[in-house]
Amino acid sequence: MTNHAAMSQGRPLDLPPLFTAITAERSERVHAEACGMAAPEAAGTIVHALSGDCPAFAVVLAPDEPLATARRAFIAAMVALGEAVGAHAPPERAVRFAYPDALLFNEARIGGGRLSWPSDCPEHEAPAWLVFSAMLIGTKRDAGDPGLTPETSSLEEEGFEIADRGVLVESFARYLMRAVETWNGLGFEAVAAAFSDQLVPDLSGAGQHVDATGDLLTEDTGAPGGIRRDSLAVTLGAVSWLDAKNGRPRL
Repeated sequence: MTNHAAMSQGRPLDLPPLFTAITAERSERVHAEACGMAAPEAAGTIVHALSGDCPAFAVVLAPDEPLATARRAFIAAMVALGEAVGAHAPPERAVRFAYPDALLFNEARIGGGRLSWPSDCPEHEAPAWLVFSAMLIGTKRDAGDPGLTPETSSLEEEGFEIADRGVLVESFARYLMRAVETWNGLGFEAVAAAFSDQLVPDLSGAGQHVDATGDLLTEDTGAPGGIRRDSLAVTLGAVSWLDAKNGRPRL
């Protein structure tokens, strides 16, 4: 890892006071490097690699509640990611989420988020750290015919005119602070509602929303009580958008 004093394409990142930044060599290593340095005293550190096909960044968090509820920080961070991407998006196109971890734009997957915590931390204890990371598809120039990968898109294809990708990290940090303030002031339900408002509609047309636990509830007449519950803890166990072989988004 190279410490470049938060440099982004030749300039320092303009982050809120609680954050510092470190540059990683490759986007595929961002999440692992953030986890490698994660500790309570590293809270607010952002590790990033913004050049290349797939810009990525990660933030170290220091929760003060048991893992079972602290894990909901993932939902808050996804809301911040969606708002950051949406703030720099072409107009009249929606940023959406596919529960729990995929980010879609113009109905195609454009990236996603993931969350890690100490593997030996029990559900009833506060984890020493959490790491949230995000990776976006910057370009698909080397992916061949776009018709062969219709489920995904890229910042380039969708017309994002972002000369300096550092602005995405700067926006994310500010929106993350706002999401945490909303959580503290109005309760997690307000954050869950913001996430739910951007969910990709269920193919069956069934109603869906994220509840106060971070789980996804879907109307299902075949389920007990007419509601199917998808656990946040379980679904975060596999990163839906990640190609484990190359550490990049699946195309």
